[in-house]
Amino acid sequence: MKVIIIGCGWSGAAAALTARKAGADVVVYEKTDMVLGLGNVGGIMRNNGRYTAAEEIKALGAGDLIGITDSLTRHKNLDFPNHAHAWLYDVNKIEPAVRNYILSKDIKLNLMSRVVDVKMDGNKIKGIYTSEGDYDEADVFIETTGSTGPMGNCIKYGNGCSMCVLRCPSFGPRISISSCAGVEDLHGERSDGNYGAFSGSCKLAKETLDKELVEEVEEKGVVVLKVPEEDINLDKLKAKVCQQYALKEFAENIILLDTGHVKLMTSYYPLDKLRKIHGLENVKFIDPYSGGKGNSIRYLSVAPVSNDLKVTGVENLFCGGEKSGLFVGHTEAICTGSLAGHNAVRYTLGIPALILPTDTVIGDIIDYANRKIRTSEGRKNRYTFAGAKYFNRMKERGLYTIDKTAITHRISSLNLSGILSRKLL
Repeated sequence: MKVIIIGCGWSGAAAALTARKAGADVVVYEKTDMVLGLGNVGGIMRNNGRYTAAEEIKALGAGDLIGITDSLTRHKNLDFPNHAHAWLYDVNKIEPAVRNYILSKDIKLNLMSRVVDVKMDGNKIKGIYTSEGDYDEADVFIETTGSTGPMGNCIKYGNGCSMCVLRCPSFGPRISISSCAGVEDLHGERSDGNYGAFSGSCKLAKETLDKELVEEVEEKGVVVLKVPEEDINLDKLKAKVCQQYALKEFAENIILLDTGHVKLMTSYYPLDKLRKIHGLENVKFIDPYSGGKGNSIRYLSVAPVSNDLKVTGVENLFCGGEKSGLFVGHTEAICTGSLAGHNAVRYTLGIPALILPTDTVIGDIIDYANRKIRTSEGRKNRYTFAGAKYFNRMKERGLYTIDKTAITHRISSLNLSGILSRKLL
């Protein structure tokens, strides 16, 4: 059995691992020269309900990537406004670690290979075409291309191409595979009805900060600086992807996190105003390079899926990550990708799909987001274990906990322990 995965961010990597564990031959196509995509500038794990989800996915048998981020953690159990017990992994070390792990599992990884179209056979995908003119066939396909780009959308819905880590000018625009297969994309919306939302943070070159500030960030993991009153912009919060950070504390303060670089928790910040703040007089953006003006625009391409993450209208296409719903975050991508990879193999074998029950946080967020995206109001929200409406739902339903034993017992009581690591063929 052969599985082709398009895109190798957190979700694609997770899908590749669970499909391989299930016994399939796995081939991954990634348009850039690195795996992990936005994971190369992310860095935040285990904050709020993501702790619960991380332990759930481990108990389900797909905790490989959580283990890698844990091993590269620079700071543990940090608190910053409205976020508790966050872990920060090193964004400068994560990509080769994940790449080497994928290759160690005999997964074929094609880098700088952009999938541009599909060949259909009725309502099934028969094969994929790359921009280099290559053609490859498989039994089942998983799309994890994300929801950002192409550049024209960043220009249309944002402040122009911000030269982000996805590097569309160098490696070409993202192409919606589900759309190529004839399925109309859904779109996330802002409160004003416009499509998309700004990516949630920027990276600063650590060596351009004041030496004493760097020492404080590296020692504490988090530093909070006051924004001058005349520069506070509450309206900008409405456009952010990460609604868990769309709080006035993130407009009234500069929040810096140590993820190897210095993570600036705002979608963009005018450089001349940023340099007014003590310790940041000589600061420089490194991702996106135009972080003084804007950031990438996301949630412009979401495929309609059922709770097993199979795309509606295509018999053998599954999705994970942002392409499968209005999800925010690495943990969310790992969880959805892991389920998509496992279910792709089940589908090909004719085994009933695994639909995680809503007694799990992973099953519940998939079900909840899937219902909400079908409403106009729901398309204006984002769904994450870390905050906003879904984290409140977790707490209301009694699903949020950082007790590892309780989480393991929850999965065991549902007879789901290790299910995503089972060999199916």
